[in-house]
Amino acid sequence: MLHIIALYHRIKSDPDVDLAPRTFLFGGKAAPGYQYAKLMIRFITSVAEVVNRDPQVRDRLKVVFLPNFNVTYGQRIYPAADLSEQISLAGKEASGTGNMKFAMNGALTVGTMDGANIELCDAIGADNFFPFGLTAPEVYALREAGYDPAAYYHRNDELRAVIDLIHQGFFSHGDATVFRGLFDEHLRHDPYLLLADFGAYIDSQQRVCETYVQPQRWQRMSVLSCARSGRFSSDRAIREYCERIWQVEPVPVHLLHRASGAPRQADSPIRAVNKGL
Repeated sequence: MLHIIALYHRIKSDPDVDLAPRTFLFGGKAAPGYQYAKLMIRFITSVAEVVNRDPQVRDRLKVVFLPNFNVTYGQRIYPAADLSEQISLAGKEASGTGNMKFAMNGALTVGTMDGANIELCDAIGADNFFPFGLTAPEVYALREAGYDPAAYYHRNDELRAVIDLIHQGFFSHGDATVFRGLFDEHLRHDPYLLLADFGAYIDSQQRVCETYVQPQRWQRMSVLSCARSGRFSSDRAIREYCERIWQVEPVPVHLLHRASGAPRQADSPIRAVNKGL
């Protein structure tokens, strides 16, 4: 969200700035009692309201929140996405299987080097991945040395401009108190080192833009990302479980077939498997 506001601020400050058009899709949900998560969703939709209604950026930025994201939404979103964002702090399990689903459908990935992102980057090649941010050891070292998030706020002009817009109530109809709970904590504590990784994330997103406007390069990366993600298929996973954990072998399955125009029932797949086991 800070990146979106940064892009919005760039366009408003310089309407001729060279930026590739972007549509940002957010999917999520919050438990009824999870106040922080509900405030985050309100923040996303409030920024979307401002950005999507501004005629100066209408053809260059768009923000969409998909409520109650589920598998049905996923079937549409994974094939449609150009870029998959797996961006949690390293050491906090930055990605599960979502990055694999996106990669198998041709999306490129921007992410921290943590969790399944490491496996994905290894499989598809570092040249087809957009890494950014602190590594897990660097996160631990920064905390040990004494992390001061306010220092990043003061030294990064763009970050400061973005947070100041939020604090001024620009995205909350002038009410400066609405999102104070989201960002006051980050200036004092920032447990996910959001401000520390902001600059690296912005730089990585700039590389994304520079690549996207080179269609042949982007398409090559997309094809390789898709082709090399076969390591994460369910077929491979189940085969390894059979060999290493369950210690079972494949069982022949007899299917229905037609003889002389009439169907003949053989053992059902489930019965065949059960008898084989």
